[in-house]
Amino acid sequence: MIGTVARIVLGALLLASGALKLRDPSWPGAARAMGAPRWSVPFVAPLEIVLGAGLAAGVAEPWPAWLALALLGAFSAALTRVLRRPREERPACACFGRWSSKPVGAGSLLRNGLLAGLAVVVLF
Repeated sequence: MIGTVARIVLGALLLASGALKLRDPSWPGAARAMGAPRWSVPFVAPLEIVLGAGLAAGVAEPWPAWLALALLGAFSAALTRVLRRPREERPACACFGRWSSKPVGAGSLLRNGLLAGLAVVVLF
């Protein structure tokens, strides 16, 4: 039961994140400011949507959860690099498009840790 709830919540959050990025024309620039390689930017939002849909629907388990965990690890590595910058040089996270316009902070990394925890609950 708890795994099902975690799967649906994580799926819904990834779906929302991907959809909000697609709707935000400034997101590609924000992703580049975070240090995302230029080639990867067009793939992030669609990947989140596909993973979110797979998780929410319970499709091809456990692969969407493993891939979500890997994606969250990559996002956390990017956040950690940004957190090394002086506070005034940190870009907005834009993790949920314009909906998350505050500069990257420790809370951004904590949120990713909680989401990764949901993925682990789904897996075990």
